[in-house]
Amino acid sequence: MTVNQRIELANKSLKGVSIGDAFGESFFGQTDEMLKHIQERKIPSTSWEFTDDTVMALAVYDQLRINQGIDQDLLAAQFVTNHEKDLNRGYGATARRILREIGEGGNWEEISKGVFEGMGSMGNGASMRVSPIGAYFYDDISKVKELATKSAEITHSNIEGVTGAIAVAVATAIATKIKLNNETITPIEFINKIIAELPDTDTKSKINKSTSVPYSYNIETVKTILGNGTKIMVQDTVPFSIWCAAHNLGNFEEAIWKAVSILGDRDTICAIVGGITMMTTDEDKVPKEWVDSVEDFETSEFRTK
Repeated sequence: MTVNQRIELANKSLKGVSIGDAFGESFFGQTDEMLKHIQERKIPSTSWEFTDDTVMALAVYDQLRINQGIDQDLLAAQFVTNHEKDLNRGYGATARRILREIGEGGNWEEISKGVFEGMGSMGNGASMRVSPIGAYFYDDISKVKELATKSAEITHSNIEGVTGAIAVAVATAIATKIKLNNETITPIEFINKIIAELPDTDTKSKINKSTSVPYSYNIETVKTILGNGTKIMVQDTVPFSIWCAAHNLGNFEEAIWKAVSILGDRDTICAIVGGITMMTTDEDKVPKEWVDSVEDFETSEFRTK
């Protein structure tokens, strides 16, 4: 496969991230009202503007596009530059602190390892931005894991944060390969393939637990078992996202509606699910209104030239 073809795959995944991100962000509001919109499948009035999820994923994508890999120093610098271009994209407090300190000349490795009393971050921020890596290197899982780890370490040095990034990147790689090879796979088989590539962590254990959660369960029950990102942690975000994607491979639209129905950190969950399921979905099956309405990352100020 040529470099340009790989870039096209990464671009497709980024498109899924951006649509999911902007879609999910549209559903922050009074809970009863949002649940009514979800039940009626009506998107609230929205600007379709994406958040830091896509801004950071775009930096990862541009690394792949320009360097065919991840240079951690360059990626850290791009994270800082994009953060400073627009501070109002939904960055969490810890991410703001890390990016501000790197921007002031600090060593990203020391800063990342120093947060949370030296434990590093186990937040979901590294997971939300990593799908393009899985799409680009879909046929080399070892490379996917290596680069997912590199992309995560800049802001999330805790093993849980890294595990979440690996899980999402591997899920995207598997999804991409399934589509390109015209393969079929059951949800449990899909999840088990991901689990096999993860280090022994709480995140891995919780993803494993998702294999015993039927898709027919009430969403509140699923939330109790797998979480919904309310804690903004990997363990509370990635297991549901993987489970949701696994049960909706090939159906981006259904995946995103299911993702947002659990509420919680809905932009991040929809971004993760979108980046994965876009790779198994024919693009003409993605609602045209969504594609046409979402903020265009191709012409974004956050693009690296």
